This record gives sequence, structure tokens and C-alpha cells, in this order.
Amino acid sequence: MSLAGAEAMEIAAEVPPGDEGVPQWREAWRRVRRNPLAITGMVLIALFVFVAVFAPLLAPFEPGDTSPGRGKIRPGIIPGPSSEHPFGLDQSGRDELSRVIFGARYSLLIGLVSVTLGGLVGGIIGTVAGAFGGWVDNLLMRLMDIMLSVPGLLFAIAVAAMLGGSIKGIMVAIAVTSVPTFARLLRGSMLSQRESDYALASRSLGVKRWRIITKHVLPNSLAPVIVYGTLALATAIVEAAGLAFLGLGDPNPDTAEWGKMVAGTQQYLRSAPHLVFFPGLAIVLSVLGFNLLGDALREALDPKLRR
Repeated sequence: MSLAGAEAMEIAAEVPPGDEGVPQWREAWRRVRRNPLAITGMVLIALFVFVAVFAPLLAPFEPGDTSPGRGKIRPGIIPGPSSEHPFGLDQSGRDELSRVIFGARYSLLIGLVSVTLGGLVGGIIGTVAGAFGGWVDNLLMRLMDIMLSVPGLLFAIAVAAMLGGSIKGIMVAIAVTSVPTFARLLRGSMLSQRESDYALASRSLGVKRWRIITKHVLPNSLAPVIVYGTLALATAIVEAAGLAFLGLGDPNPDTAEWGKMVAGTQQYLRSAPHLVFFPGLAIVLSVLGFNLLGDALREALDPKLRR
């Protein structure tokens, strides 16, 4: 038997039965579908996406409508959950259920936009650094090191404060703080792929550098970035809630955002705990969904973690 044939048999022996010839992403998707924690995460994410998309149809009231609490809100008395208002009323007489439902729109939108922006900018920087190397790599990575030297939350607060209190300011602030991590992650993955056997073979055959980068190295380097992006969505939702809690969100009092809903209820923690419980529970469940899905993707795409 030839050496090549022996190596082929050895590789085939390491592939689980039924996985022969299955593309990496299809195989990963099949592993994710078999993971009960991943299914739980996807169900939670799908539930919040459904609520966000159909919020006007699901919410019994408008988020800024104070008519539900007319005559019911008195000093020191804020009605809690009831058959008419399952999540109770807030301090201004607005229906808490409606505000939590509409809050899914803002929180998911902030997470998606901020991670997308941070991933695009960081991905471009990481691709350029990983493709060129040398002084270009050193310059870009030193800039990323400078950004990473500032605590993430402090950096986000500074950026959001400079842009003024708004939803867009929070999106940009979270995106800026995530750029260095995306850049370093993609750059490190590309450097390891550049030294792989297929890249060396392509260079020896005279294939142009950019073709190797765009057709082979970059696509094979995206798996850890996608996994981190899923986990970063959960982090972005928490950071957005934190920035809104600090008063850096939309100044409009009728804006229903989970972090902002929690921010204005400190003085009512004893008399009306439902004002904190329900938006806080929404934050926890949405973050849990993205974390479960991210962990499942990491396990499915990393051969070292596959069972």
C-alpha cells in the first residue's frame, strides 16, 4: 500500500460514520440540530424575533399610552400583574406587557446592528492584517491593542456620551468596542490558515495571493468569527441595557427599551418589583438564547470539541 493510501485510510478512520464527504457547514448544522441546548437557544431567539416583528399585533396597548393606568396610579401604589394587565402597570400608568413586547424591537435591533457594524469593520481590519502581514499587520494590531487597553464599558460610555443620548449612539458605541476583538480573532485565524498545507500547495503552484486569500484562507477562517458574533449578540444586549441604565439611551420617555425600563424603577423596587422583574427576565432569556446557540456552534465547528 502506498503512503498516500495509508494516510487516506487514517483520515477516513477519524471521520464519524455517515460524515464522509459532508461539507463542513452542513455537518456543523447537523450537529447543531442534534444538540438539545442549541434547539433551546434557537427557540428562545425565534420567540423574541417573532415578538419583535409582530409587536404591534401582539401588544394590547401602545408603549407610550398612559390611559390604562388612568385612575389606578396613586402615590405609593402601582398596580401589579392582574388579569387585565398580566405584567402590571408602570409608574406612569403604561401597560408593562406592551412595553416589554416593544422593547424586544429596540434591544434586538441594537444587538444586531452593533455586532454587524463591529464585525464588518473588525473583519476588514483583520483580513488586511492577516493577508499582508509585515508592517501593515504590526501597525493595525498595535492600534487594536491601544483600543483594547481601555476597559470596554468605559470606552462604550465615552463614545455614547460623545454621540449624545440616543439609540444610534449606543449602537455605534458597542460596535466600536467590539472591533478589536473581531479584528484580532479573524487575523489570528487567517495566520494559522495561511500556513496550512492547502495554502502552501497553492502558493507552490503559482496561484496569486489574493485568490488564495479570498477563495480559500478567508472562508476557512470565518468559523470562530461567526461563533464569537453569536456570543457578542448576547453581550451587546447586556451592554445596551447597561448604557441605557446609565442614562445614555434615547431621552424620549415613551421609548420602550429593556435597560431603560429597569433604569427608571430603582425607587419602586419594594413597592412594585414587577417593574424590574419582567424587563430583567426578558434580558436574561434573550441573552441565554444567544449564549446557548453560540456554545453549540463553537462545539460543532471546532473539531477538538466534537463528541
